[in-house]
Amino acid sequence: MTDMTLITTSTSLEGYRIVKQLGLVRGITVRSRSVIGNIAGGFMTIFGGRNTIYTELCEKAREEALQLMIQHGKEVGCNAIINMRYDANEVMSGLTEVLAYGTAVVVEKID
Repeated sequence: MTDMTLITTSTSLEGYRIVKQLGLVRGITVRSRSVIGNIAGGFMTIFGGRNTIYTELCEKAREEALQLMIQHGKEVGCNAIINMRYDANEVMSGLTEVLAYGTAVVVEKID
């Protein structure tokens, strides 16, 4: 298998057999927008529509959490992560925690 970690939101991975379960892996990041970003984002809410300022912040936070989860998975020796999910919580006003988590497994390709 390559160095790439396979990831799915399913509890199985089609074409692969799970040979070992290694447990929970996660990646967590806490993000906030700068004062200037908050002002710009606030102005965008006045006019309605897609708020690209906050969309970009959310996308970066999810990607960072995902990459941290993958790194954690590699540290425990997995080559796949199943049942992957995201969660987000407001830590305090303007400060959001984003969590990516799943079950680390070792899989073998089915011939």
